[in-house]
Amino acid sequence: MICRFSPKVTLSLLSACLLTGPVAMTALSPAALAQTAGAASPADAASAVTPISALYDALKAAQKTGKTAQQRATMIAPAVDRAFDLEAILRRSVGVRYNSLSPSDRTRLLGSFRQFTIARYASSFKPEAQAAFTVNPQTRPNPTGGLIVDTTIGGTDGGDVTPIDYIMTNGTSGWRITDVLLNAHISQVAAQRADFGEALSQGGASGLADHLDSKTAHFLHD
Repeated sequence: MICRFSPKVTLSLLSACLLTGPVAMTALSPAALAQTAGAASPADAASAVTPISALYDALKAAQKTGKTAQQRATMIAPAVDRAFDLEAILRRSVGVRYNSLSPSDRTRLLGSFRQFTIARYASSFKPEAQAAFTVNPQTRPNPTGGLIVDTTIGGTDGGDVTPIDYIMTNGTSGWRITDVLLNAHISQVAAQRADFGEALSQGGASGLADHLDSKTAHFLHD
């Protein structure tokens, strides 16, 4: 499954798409990632890969026909909802303070985080991006549970190809993304924890929601 990036699509674009905030000290240990706990069954491997393939298909379609960021967001949204366990990612990104948030704060934060996640993809995968996606159908165990789906995003011009790996967890809704590893080791959750923590400290849950809403508006501004 291949779509194309322009030569200008590099690690910085992927960072903007997949991460927020500083990425210092967010790398997972290569030794830890190399650990294995047994191969997945063919059925589990296929089920874990399917949401990623569908997400990449949506990104390919959006960058091909979505003329505006809002159009692309509308096209991408269903695939994001199916592929990501957004509540689990948000909970881990906020950290222990998530447990003290009220139900209404959690609901608002989840809505803002969902729109933010969709919008950053819509902003990054524009028609001129022409990204090239590859998905490895063979999964590998995640040392702390679940499976890892290995993918790459790059171009067909011989430029850089960046590994993007997805940690998949099997829950009540099936296999969903619970973290994204940029360059195969930089954790999205860990990077977001630094960014989200600052917003929470300054303005509480409402401040973090406003922070995400502001980023969403920026991403969707053509």
